[in-house]
Amino acid sequence: MAYPVKVDTLLEARWIIPVEPARAVLHDHAIVIDQGLIKAILPTADAQLQFAPDERIALGNHALIPGLVNLHIHAAMSLMRGMADDLPLMEWLNKYIWPAETRHVDAGFVFDGTRLACAEMLRGGITCFNDMYFFPEASIQAVLNSGMRAAVGMIIIDFPTAYASDADDYLAKGLALRDDYNHHPLLSFCFAPHAPYTVSDKIFSSVLTFAEQLDLPIHIHLHETDDEIRNSLKANGMRPIERLHKLGLLGPNLIAVHMVHLTGDEIGLVAQQGCTVAHCPSSNLKLASGHAPIAALLSKGVNVGLGTDGAASNNRLDMFEEMRFAALLAKGQSGRADVLPASQALQMATLNGARALGMEALIGSLVAGKAADITAVDFSSLELAPCYDPISHLVYAAGREHVSHVWVNGKILLSDGELTTLNEQELLVRTEFWRERMANGTRFDD
Repeated sequence: MAYPVKVDTLLEARWIIPVEPARAVLHDHAIVIDQGLIKAILPTADAQLQFAPDERIALGNHALIPGLVNLHIHAAMSLMRGMADDLPLMEWLNKYIWPAETRHVDAGFVFDGTRLACAEMLRGGITCFNDMYFFPEASIQAVLNSGMRAAVGMIIIDFPTAYASDADDYLAKGLALRDDYNHHPLLSFCFAPHAPYTVSDKIFSSVLTFAEQLDLPIHIHLHETDDEIRNSLKANGMRPIERLHKLGLLGPNLIAVHMVHLTGDEIGLVAQQGCTVAHCPSSNLKLASGHAPIAALLSKGVNVGLGTDGAASNNRLDMFEEMRFAALLAKGQSGRADVLPASQALQMATLNGARALGMEALIGSLVAGKAADITAVDFSSLELAPCYDPISHLVYAAGREHVSHVWVNGKILLSDGELTTLNEQELLVRTEFWRERMANGTRFDD
């Protein structure tokens, strides 16, 4: 007679939506977790016979999904939420954001702002995020404080800040940080040149060389606004994407953020080169940047993930909202209700983001052998009744307020809606400290 196998945790749920295979819904199944990994997924009755868990969690009316992957964010900018709203991108940056950063951003700001972002993201079912900001060593400490997973951006920009004196200094500091934390199980790294209009050809060439040597993604804002393209034509005689192509940056390791203004030929080029697009629908709408041609990109087979952008320009770090907006905008633009169905939106928020970061073997779907990065969504609320299709509900009806539990590497970081690693009251105190400091030192009435 075989004895039950001892394991750490057994998660039982009404539905498990693994994302791989696509559109699959497993009814009355359980996830077996041991040593931070998914050991098995099988019917609950079988799991109870075969395994002896240290902890059994029964979620009778929940859906278990892969932890959401936020493919583009400036996490520390959560401390700038609502600071300067309803402005075009370049006016917003030049008059308000960049001056405020010059006056206030230091390692302490980044640590507190990133912890605030981590708390918000965990409460919304996000388990991994791809960050781009100054003082990334402080971001790392905040991430480790929270227990989340992050791809840390090695920011590069062609002007001095309190963090670095010039582009070479940014690059050197980023590489040193990557060397220090390269083997940490919760961290990965990306090169993060800010945008074509803030980075020179010389620095792009250096980034490409290092990215190829280290096999790391390159995370960059690209074709976000009409102004960006007009200024590039004036300064370089070509559109930004053509410039990056000539420099050799277009390829499978490029994560191009926004990609709002693209010609048909450029869409074909992105597909041909195997680039990923990080789609940020809420931020694009709020900044009036335009509507990214997502249906056309998907039709060409482009890998498209979802990002929230920073809370300064969104103003929410809410991947449920991004899934819904992405699906609705694609339908509205294309005039086809069958474009970007709910299952594809969920994949964009999970597996596609993991692929972009080179992490699809570890996260992005619920598969035996992958990390136990899992989000539980409670379908018990009146507004989610009745439920005929839980995947449809996740995209069109549920919200981050329905997230009840979150695990990263098998460790519970949100339990019945309560954070387990971050102190909410302490975060609110630190956030108020920064609000008072910034409000007293920054004018918003120019």
